Amino acid sequence: MKAVAYYQNLPIDHPEALRDVTLPEPTLGPRDLLVEVRAVSVNPVDVKVRANMAPEAGQARVLGWDAAGVVRAVGSEAGLFRPGDRVWYAGALQRPGANSELHAVDERLVGKMPDSLDFEAAAALPLTAITAWELLFDRLQVLANGRPSGKKLLIVGAAGGVGSIMIQLARRLTGLTVIATASRPETRAWVSDLGAHHVVDHSQPLSRELKRIGIGHVDYVASLNQTDTHFSEIVEALAPQGKLALIDDPASLDIRLLKPKSLSLHWEFMYTRSMFATDDQIEQHKLLSELARLVDAGIVRSTVAERFGAINAANLKRAHALLESNTARGKIVLSGF
Repeated sequence: MKAVAYYQNLPIDHPEALRDVTLPEPTLGPRDLLVEVRAVSVNPVDVKVRANMAPEAGQARVLGWDAAGVVRAVGSEAGLFRPGDRVWYAGALQRPGANSELHAVDERLVGKMPDSLDFEAAAALPLTAITAWELLFDRLQVLANGRPSGKKLLIVGAAGGVGSIMIQLARRLTGLTVIATASRPETRAWVSDLGAHHVVDHSQPLSRELKRIGIGHVDYVASLNQTDTHFSEIVEALAPQGKLALIDDPASLDIRLLKPKSLSLHWEFMYTRSMFATDDQIEQHKLLSELARLVDAGIVRSTVAERFGAINAANLKRAHALLESNTARGKIVLSGF
């Protein structure tokens, strides 16, 4: 089968940073699905793995942990799907990714695609939607009852993939006031269109920006990138007993700054369930099923911002380069081989 892989950690502008390859078709485990991949999207995790995790010598590693496609076959113990079902998922980080014509994935991590989306629009959503959902409702423990609460959520780096979904979930399913950060005219317009009540500039001190719009403190912060850069301002912006959740990988944080306000720190990593084979892996299947319902009801929309063409090494290198520039908004998708 056709696939895109890498053999060593190389800068994205190196000719062999990603390569078009031919690999054997995957073998199915008992709970696996064999999926014909129709579209994928690219996430920061792809960039981080390519740059930092070397394959075994001479071995190809396939990236890609956002996919939409059609079930071709099911494992001996799989019972949630049948051949011909249209599905979407983010898969498991420790297994080969979906930048390949065929992909094996545990059915407990998979949902049926929304009827209202094509494969590209669907591929843009699973990883970011699972991350945003778990961060908002599991880590920060915000209530999804839609009732005005008087509480405020600040989303730092809101124009990216996770922020683009979190804005929608928080605005439509909770009673929070949603404040997004964005620094460029196009990203400010993007987060406003997605439903943010207010937009502030993260290139300026966050606490000062909040005061500019008449907000003294916020109850929750979702920090999605450059947490170490903004950490002291996040602490200043949070109300006493507030909650901070993050998804990026800061080199260091002085968590002693959290003590005077009794602030709590929460980390979200959507691959925890699959990586540790937790008993509740099925929750990601349920979450994707609920998300499909929300999409078909018009409550949540796809966050595709860039369509980069066919799934090949040249186009994936372009996508990685754009993510590394920290100027992307929404999601980058590719489709077909």
